Amino acid sequence: MTGFGVAQFVEHGRRYGVEIRSVNGRFLKCVSRVPDELHGLEPEIEQEVGRHFARGSVTVSVRVVDQSAQAALPINIAALERYVEQLSPLAERDHCRIDISGLVHLPGVLSSEPDESFLEEARPVVLKLVAEACGLVDGMRIREGKALAEEIETHLAKIESHIAAIHAKAPQVVEAFQARLRQRMEALLADVGGEARDEDLLREVAVFAERSDITEEIARLSAHIDQFREMLCSDTTLIGRTLDFLSQELLREANTIGSKCFDTEVGRAIVEVKGSVDRVKEQVQNLE
Repeated sequence: MTGFGVAQFVEHGRRYGVEIRSVNGRFLKCVSRVPDELHGLEPEIEQEVGRHFARGSVTVSVRVVDQSAQAALPINIAALERYVEQLSPLAERDHCRIDISGLVHLPGVLSSEPDESFLEEARPVVLKLVAEACGLVDGMRIREGKALAEEIETHLAKIESHIAAIHAKAPQVVEAFQARLRQRMEALLADVGGEARDEDLLREVAVFAERSDITEEIARLSAHIDQFREMLCSDTTLIGRTLDFLSQELLREANTIGSKCFDTEVGRAIVEVKGSVDRVKEQVQNLE
């Protein structure tokens, strides 16, 4: 499920910002983008994200802007003086001035050793902002989940409607088979002067009725749909994978019904059922 959240905080002249983006995914994948000084926080950031989400591709971006006096890097005076000493003869010869501001970019002039105390100061702030941004993302995902649940319910209702029509049509399929079989038997036996016996006809019809019986498949389909609705309305937080399994079972039962009923109308209804199940499967992939 998709979501977006931003959290910010200012402390001791440092402006912290955390941005989290979430897109659909079958499993949880967290990618952290943090400043070099905060690389040590990546495992803790991923753990915090894991407390809020179980599925989806989540990207966490952390920014820190230091506006305090501590942002100034220490200058290596000895190295700077050494550069000036080497450049002075050239400046005198060419009658030019040495630009000190340009020398600070030379290697060794600015000391950029990592400040371990900064990591410890930033840890509680960053983790708190990650949790806050996750909460905002979660709010968007909840709203999206409600919309998806409504759309899934629409497809479940369509499946139920088609299944009800198939269930009502099933006895007519057996009756139509009986009529066709009687007609064929009478046509074949007429050439030899025989008659179709009712017991032979009933035996073949019984075999066909047993082979084409879809009562159990319809009962299981209805049970799966009921369970689908119960989970969509429940307070359970992790339902995506279970619903994915149920949607596969819906498709399996629909395929079984289609293979048992040799009727044009039933075949068309099964095509509609399978189309609705496929749409349900697509939406379920977005649920956590």
